[in-house]
Formats: sequence, structure tokens, C-alpha cells
Amino acid sequence: MAKEIERKFLVSSQRWRAFADEGIAIRQAYIVAQDDRSLRVRIFGDGRARITLKIGHAVLVRDEYEYDVDRDEAEDMLRHAIGKVIEKVRYRVPHKGHVWEIDVYQGVHRGLVIAEVELSSRLDEPELPDWVGREVTGESRYSNQSMALGISNGASLRQLT
Repeated sequence: MAKEIERKFLVSSQRWRAFADEGIAIRQAYIVAQDDRSLRVRIFGDGRARITLKIGHAVLVRDEYEYDVDRDEAEDMLRHAIGKVIEKVRYRVPHKGHVWEIDVYQGVHRGLVIAEVELSSRLDEPELPDWVGREVTGESRYSNQSMALGISNGASLRQLT
């Protein structure tokens, strides 16, 4: 069983871009979305596709299972998704022993930029880059699931960044 341990932050400046990779476009949507579990499909700009099952209520740690799937099947799953398809570009930025993932949202959430860092344990305390703003770990309005289901709207999220 894989554990996902991550923290999430708003991004306060563009300084991360100097250290970022070229980024990859992602389209994602939810097939199942409940309080304690979700099944998500993602299609990447390089042609890969993946489904991810996440289980758990915990703010910091959840069980996570990921599987590569055929792109055509993933496209079909998107047509059956609940809520909206989220579009974003994900960049990876190394910083002091951790790799940060920066999501730059498109569409209704354009202007929202969120940084996530995966941790090796709950006790892991990564050094925060100077471009990281307020921590939003556990704030449901910043979850992709909430954004896809319309639980939060893009305008109010942009105002909070």
C-alpha cells in the first residue's frame, strides 16, 4: 500500500520559474469523488495516462494507488467524469533535497498557482523556498477534487492567493 504524504502552499512569486523544468500539461477529472475516497483520471501532454485511487480522511497522509492506462481509455473515462475537467501545467522544481511540484491552473482557475511537496514521513520538515506563500494543506477549497466538482469557484480562489 502506497502512502501519499504531502503539504500544499500558495505560490507568492514567480521566482520558482528560474529553477523549473519545462513543465507538462495535465487534464484530469474525477470518476468517483466522496469525502474519504476518489478515483481520478489524468492525461498528460506527453501521451501518458493514469488513474489514481486515493483513500482516507487524514489531512497529511492518505493511501494512494496509481496505474498507467491506455490513453484512449482515459479519454473515454473523461467523458464519463463527474464535474469539470481541470487543466493545468505542472512544473518540477528541486529545492534543498525535495522536489516541489508547481501547478499553474488554466481555464476557470487561471491565475491560481499551487506548490506541493511530497514528504518521506509526517516528521519530514522541508526547507520552504522563498517563493512559497501561505500553507493550504487540508483546505478543501484548494483540492483538485473540490475545484472539479465546483465546490469552490475560481474567482474566490484567485482573490485568496
